Amino acid sequence: MALHSINPTTTASWKDLSEHFSEIKDKRIHQILETNPSRIDKMQIDCMDVSLDFSKQRVTSQTMVLLEQLANEVSLKDSIELLFGGSKINETEDRAVLHTALRDFSKMRPEVKRTLHKMKQFSEAILDGTWKGYTGKNITDVVNIG
Repeated sequence: MALHSINPTTTASWKDLSEHFSEIKDKRIHQILETNPSRIDKMQIDCMDVSLDFSKQRVTSQTMVLLEQLANEVSLKDSIELLFGGSKINETEDRAVLHTALRDFSKMRPEVKRTLHKMKQFSEAILDGTWKGYTGKNITDVVNIG
């Protein structure tokens, strides 16, 4: 099954979300909380060890319904299943997107294990001072871009 290439901005759901935003864009969070104090309980999603709290965002229950409609219209669930199923969804490189391979240690591909092992050795060498910078001094700061 191929990845659905749907531009969300061309969907009916996007149009509905845009209209909805026009209706709520001037509301302030304190106004929303004052009119709906139980919002904190209703605008929270818990999944496993992750909790998402939308209560202090400019969203309403209608916003959440419209976002779900958008997700359905662009077939987000199917796309997630393709991603986690290892389908070739990276169209530019004609291969699977292997982000999930880093999370399944029991089925991890040998090349992924080797790369992770190299990364571990490298980071440990920086931390214990055996890997030096170009000046021969210990590396004390790392800037990670990307």
